[in-house]
Amino acid sequence: MPPRRKFSAVSPAARARYAKRRKGRLARVDNDLTASEWADLLAAWGGCAYCQAESTALQRDCIMPISRGGRYTLENVVPACPSCNASKHNNEVTGWLRRKKLDERTFLLRYATILPTLLPAD
Repeated sequence: MPPRRKFSAVSPAARARYAKRRKGRLARVDNDLTASEWADLLAAWGGCAYCQAESTALQRDCIMPISRGGRYTLENVVPACPSCNASKHNNEVTGWLRRKKLDERTFLLRYATILPTLLPAD
């Protein structure tokens, strides 16, 4: 029996077009999240902001996606496990949390509690 071939739902050409558009969007906006701010976010959240999974491979996820005008800033980025980050894609966060049956209220309360501790005092 011949080996099974893996088929991707998205062609390599489509991936390349998407990557080029994403790179252009990122170049057009100010992205000012520093490495130390990212480290502070990781420490403050203590795991995935959405499902609370404690993973060593947490990724930067924009609450307001880049494709919808978001930026990589302290106010817009939270740590997410690879599963949540891939699942959320470019969806609006509260609607996505409801569809995934994750606790929207817990996320919003934690966000409202954590963010002021990370923002510089005026």
